[in-house]
Amino acid sequence: MREHPRVVIVGGGFAGLRAARGLRRASVRVTLIDRQNHHLFQPLLYQVATAAVSPANIAQPIRKVFRRQHNVDVVMGEVRGIDAEARAVRVGERAYTYDWLVLASGARDSYFGHDDWRAFAPPLKTIDDALEIRRRFLGAFERAETGRDDASRRAALTFVIVGGGPTGVELAGAMAELSDHTIRRDFRAVDTSTARIVLVEGRGRLLSQFDPKLSEIALHDLHDLGVEVMLDSMVTSIDASGVSIERAEGATRIETANVVWAAGVRASPLGAMLGAPTDASGRVEVDADLSVPGRPEVFVVGDLARVLDGATGGDVPGMAPGAMQMGSHVGEIIAGEARALAAGRPAPARTAFVYRDKGMMATIGRNRAVAQLAGRRVGGMLAWLLWAGVHIFYLIGFRSKVLTMIEWAWSYVFYERGARLITGVDAERDDRDA
Repeated sequence: MREHPRVVIVGGGFAGLRAARGLRRASVRVTLIDRQNHHLFQPLLYQVATAAVSPANIAQPIRKVFRRQHNVDVVMGEVRGIDAEARAVRVGERAYTYDWLVLASGARDSYFGHDDWRAFAPPLKTIDDALEIRRRFLGAFERAETGRDDASRRAALTFVIVGGGPTGVELAGAMAELSDHTIRRDFRAVDTSTARIVLVEGRGRLLSQFDPKLSEIALHDLHDLGVEVMLDSMVTSIDASGVSIERAEGATRIETANVVWAAGVRASPLGAMLGAPTDASGRVEVDADLSVPGRPEVFVVGDLARVLDGATGGDVPGMAPGAMQMGSHVGEIIAGEARALAAGRPAPARTAFVYRDKGMMATIGRNRAVAQLAGRRVGGMLAWLLWAGVHIFYLIGFRSKVLTMIEWAWSYVFYERGARLITGVDAERDDRDA
């Protein structure tokens, strides 16, 4: 009996999962490789960082996702090399051969050559990152409560977020609401509403991928929440005691130990292992069908691929809808070619990927959001309801959908957040006691 052809998918994000699901009826054997054992719904990661939801609500074990798809094998490990000539992917000491390879390993945070800033300004890309930010954020209020003087309390309650994209805007709004409402009655010696939330953006407006009108709405909403927004401002240094910023009116310094990095990303280094052309961000330049030039058996999807939107001429946005569409497209191509191979027919002609703009959304806070859908601009309560509905719909697992809806409803009615746990402090305490 002929062995089924093999498909190796690297990455269990939106694109990787869609590609694997597209092969559920294909006569292929799929190996899905990821460094983590779970799929993460990244758009809600900021809510873990601000104690709105539990990490388990936005992550699902990959093995559970494919429990009923018996042609998928899951491997937890990190890819160390790709031999395109031998058609093999190396994970540890083992090599996984393939007939088709799908690289969907996404993007990582980028500090633009200042990796030393990472220790003082954690990114927000993983659950561990979110828990670290939550620990620092909630711990700052505890330090302020026992502060010896007003100066130390002000420094403890100053938070700087670098980057005015969706992650930075959503994080700033959530931090402002939590400090101004949720925990205000929980402390005795400090007024948590006096917390200073600063959002720093290098461009002239927030949410640069959105319509300028929506950027203005987001800016107005953040100002209403008490967030201090610095536009046309470039961070020049970050250290243990603060952030230095260059502005048109001159340099300024903000004293704080609470900085979050939401300013930039760089493609996974796996693309470079192929020897394929990449852009300045490390994204692979792919052909119209999302395959690597000269390597029709290798596809690159999601944030790792540079794909042009035929309608606008610009890049397909590095957001979940684009990644899911790319994964589905590649899954259909491989499934069709596998069927032809099994029947002894020539492979069908490949179709070019066409991006269908599903719109963009960002929430700023309670009843505050912006949405760009089908050429329409929406703000306020309607945008907030649309944002909530879409995110619930795309969460994986019925349990996650229900629990997230319950937590949001409870938070909306009672201004409460149930995940306000400070964890991971033992190592820090041991360092101080040493």
